[in-house]
Amino acid sequence: MFTLSREFLQKVPTDSPVVDFQEVHGGDINRAYALTDSQGRHYFLKVQPKSVPEFFQHEADGLHLLGQAARVPKVLALGEVGKDQWLLLEYLHTTNSGNQYALGQGLAKIHAITSPNHKFGLDSDFKAGKTIKINSWQSDWTNFFIEQRLNVLRRLLISEGKWQDDAAYNQAISIFRKLMAKRQVQPSLLHGDFWAGNFMFDADNGEAIFIDPDVYYGDSEFDIGITTVFGGFTRDFYAGYQSIRPFQTGVDQRLMFYQLYYLMVHAHLFSGSYISAYRGKLRQIISQ
Repeated sequence: MFTLSREFLQKVPTDSPVVDFQEVHGGDINRAYALTDSQGRHYFLKVQPKSVPEFFQHEADGLHLLGQAARVPKVLALGEVGKDQWLLLEYLHTTNSGNQYALGQGLAKIHAITSPNHKFGLDSDFKAGKTIKINSWQSDWTNFFIEQRLNVLRRLLISEGKWQDDAAYNQAISIFRKLMAKRQVQPSLLHGDFWAGNFMFDADNGEAIFIDPDVYYGDSEFDIGITTVFGGFTRDFYAGYQSIRPFQTGVDQRLMFYQLYYLMVHAHLFSGSYISAYRGKLRQIISQ
């Protein structure tokens, strides 16, 4: 088990030596700490024990991309101590409640950023996390999402003995292709994991802050679909989003496939009730 030590902190480039640190709980993947140096400056440190440099490089790159359009924590440094990876961020005084209308507008502004080659994907895959992301560029979103997101998860669930759903899945894929044939999708920069735990608000001015991205370029409705799985987003959020990017006809049907994806991710990561949840979503899709 990882224990943060003063020897470890000596390798982290704070402005002056760290005199105090407290673990911050709430995440299920990283260890996180609030640091204070001898000059009273504060920092936020994330540690991924026994990982690889690509793990936090992906997050740092994602924050840089999102920062083109929205408020994100500043990346101060990243590195490794032995096989333990770390990411040093600015410390933010935050609260969980704030202006959700502005939050929705912030996501819409992120989605206005398109890929430099007008394709779907990203320059590199992300294989350092618990769920593999194959990001090879594709010109067609439907094929990208089926082949590089849903099918990857299906294979994982099969290998884990959690999958008995090919008949319903094949029907769902057929429905998705028919729905997407009626819609022209432009590549949008996606947060990629936009649930209610991945935003916060500045405690001083209420500004929305986006954290913990898993970026790539895809269908903007993907992020919206993720917001609907576990809640935490108000009507104001969706109103704010649509003040810049109105939803297109048929959105509710399409969102179900992005909900399915997220439930399959959780079935892979956590098992339990998420297995019956993704199966229930499949049944809902094919019965529509």
